[in-house]
Amino acid sequence: MLMKTLFRRRRSLLAGSALAVMLTLGLVAVAPRFSSPASAQTSPSCADPVTSAPTGPATVSAAPSPYGKVLVVGSGDYAGCSLYLLTSDKLHALTGAPFACSDNPNATGSPCDTVLWPALLTQGAPIAGRGVNPTLLGTVTRTDLPGLGPVRQVTYAGLPLYRFFLDERPGETEGANLFDPVTSPTGIWYLVQPSRGRPAPGQAQLQLETAPVGGTGSDRTVLAATMNPDFSGFPQARFPVYTLSPDNHKSACRGVCAAVYWPPVLTSGRPQAGPGVDPHALGIIVRPDGTHQVTYNGRPLYLFYNDAYIPGLPYNNGMASINGAGAHTPWGVFNTIPPLP
Repeated sequence: MLMKTLFRRRRSLLAGSALAVMLTLGLVAVAPRFSSPASAQTSPSCADPVTSAPTGPATVSAAPSPYGKVLVVGSGDYAGCSLYLLTSDKLHALTGAPFACSDNPNATGSPCDTVLWPALLTQGAPIAGRGVNPTLLGTVTRTDLPGLGPVRQVTYAGLPLYRFFLDERPGETEGANLFDPVTSPTGIWYLVQPSRGRPAPGQAQLQLETAPVGGTGSDRTVLAATMNPDFSGFPQARFPVYTLSPDNHKSACRGVCAAVYWPPVLTSGRPQAGPGVDPHALGIIVRPDGTHQVTYNGRPLYLFYNDAYIPGLPYNNGMASINGAGAHTPWGVFNTIPPLP
C-alpha cells in the first residue's frame, strides 16, 4: 500500500491552507477554508484553488530552482509559487481541441483547471517581472473554469500557465516532470524556462523497470525513464521508454504524435544512467522546438501516453504496465529497449 491517502497533504496545509485535498480510495475530498479565527489569518498557499475572477494583472517572474531558472508568480498572494506548462495543451494550438487541463470529469472528482492545477488568471495584460521575456507573455480566454464566466489565462510561448495543488509554499516543485493520467489527454507537467518558454526538465534519469505487457501479460524488464521526482504521492516513478523505427539521430514524431501520444523524453544536460543502463549509449538530439531529447544508441526515446498511472487511481489499474511495445502507428513502429545482456 503506497499511502492511505495518495495525495496526503502536509500537516501545515491541513491546519491552515485554503484547500485541504486528500485522495482516499481514489476520491478527492475538497474541504473549505476553516472558519476559526486562527485559520482565517493564515497566509494564502500556493495550493489555493481558483474561486473567483482576477481583479488585476498577473505578474510572471523568474527564480532559481533545482531545475535552473524557472517561471514563478511574480507578485501578489502567490508570489514565488512555481508555474507549470502541460505538454498535451499543445493539442489546442494544433487542432483547436479543448485544453487538456479543463473541467472535464476525471477520477479525482475535482476539476483540473481550478483545483488540481489552478490556472494563472489575469485582468488585463500580464506583466513581465525580472528575468521574463515580455514578448512571450500572452493570454487565452477560458470559458471552462467551473463557477466563472469568461476569464483570461496567462500564457508563455503560447502555452497556458498553472500552479499545482501540492505546492504549498514558494519554491516547491512537486509538479515537476509529472506524467499525469488525470488530464485529458494525458500529458507531462514541466516547469518553464524563462528564456524561450521551453520545458525545464532537469537532468533525465534512465533506469530499468519490470512490468507486465499490456497490464496482464508476462513481465518484461525494459529501459525506463524516471519521472515525478518531487511528487510526494508517487515519487521517482519509472515508465517504459520506446524507440521509433524510422528514427536515426533525429525524430519523426512531431506535432500530435509528440504532443499527445508519444511525448519525447526530455533532459537538461547529459542524461544519467542507472544500474543496468549503458551510460555510453545515452545521448541527446535537439528537436525542432529547441528541446533536448534523450537518445539510446542514437535512437530518440519516447514515453507512451497510455502507460501513465498513479497508484490508487483507475488509470492502468493504478499499476505499471507496458502498453506501447510493437505499436504500429502513422509515424512508424514503437518498441521497448531490453536490458544489457
